[in-house]
Amino acid sequence: MIVAVREAGMSPHIKCFAHTLNLASQAGLHVPRVSRLLGRVRKVVAFFHRSTTATAVLAAKQNMLEIASHKLIMDVVTRWNSSMDMLERYREQQSAITAALLSTEVCKNARQLDTMDSADISDAEEIVNLLKPLKKATAVLSDEKSPTLSLIVPLKAMIEQSMTPDEKDSTTIANMKTAILQNLSSRFTEEQDYLLEGTALDPRFRSLPHLLPEQREEVFHRLKNKSNQLQQAVTVKQTKEGGASAGDPTDAADQRDIAHRVEPEQPPSKKTALEELFGATFSEPQVTQSKSLPHSSSNFRS
Repeated sequence: MIVAVREAGMSPHIKCFAHTLNLASQAGLHVPRVSRLLGRVRKVVAFFHRSTTATAVLAAKQNMLEIASHKLIMDVVTRWNSSMDMLERYREQQSAITAALLSTEVCKNARQLDTMDSADISDAEEIVNLLKPLKKATAVLSDEKSPTLSLIVPLKAMIEQSMTPDEKDSTTIANMKTAILQNLSSRFTEEQDYLLEGTALDPRFRSLPHLLPEQREEVFHRLKNKSNQLQQAVTVKQTKEGGASAGDPTDAADQRDIAHRVEPEQPPSKKTALEELFGATFSEPQVTQSKSLPHSSSNFRS
């Protein structure tokens, strides 16, 4: 597919960012300690799914301990977020699971199961918290009804920032952050300029807060040049096609009609999720009645 796009002159080929997040998250979940932890949780979940007796005892323990009567979740290997959901549900039901496994009706058939100790529970909680930004980012990309190219750079920068090493990190979390960063940081490097320009043209992210001032100026300068080149190309084409002259009242009327035909844009479908992810760096798009791109780079800033 990549070769076909290149041969057709349709480059750059922008890969699916949701799939990229899946690959990066999978890299984090394949850290040996995390992989072993997930394997142990799967065995426990599979046991309750197979045994009607264990399921009934678990429901009784949930009622006795006043824990939500939720079923345990079995993850799907190809869907990393299902592994996160499995861990999160296990943490929620951990007390009921332990009580059920210790009951006389269940324990004789669950002797080979490894229950999670306090260190495992702590790791599970930290893993879930670490993966939450990636899950929110995936949800935003999946639910967007408009093109998501302008979201790639802000989301990638946000995730890379959340994966910054911290001296307080446990060994498990430090290893996961390293694996995710190594997988993610090498992607979209060749298309970076193209993606930055798309982000700058999105009213929600036009301030490009993740860039240095000189980097922002460079992006705005490229957009200004491309705007001028596009306007010149349109003018040349109109001249060759014998289009209406600049003084044609019909043409002037059409231009005025276009200028006043601007309709307010609908708010993003996942505005709340975007605000949670980006906080103060996220801004609502504002409608402007502009006929063309700004002629000065300063006009791109919010």
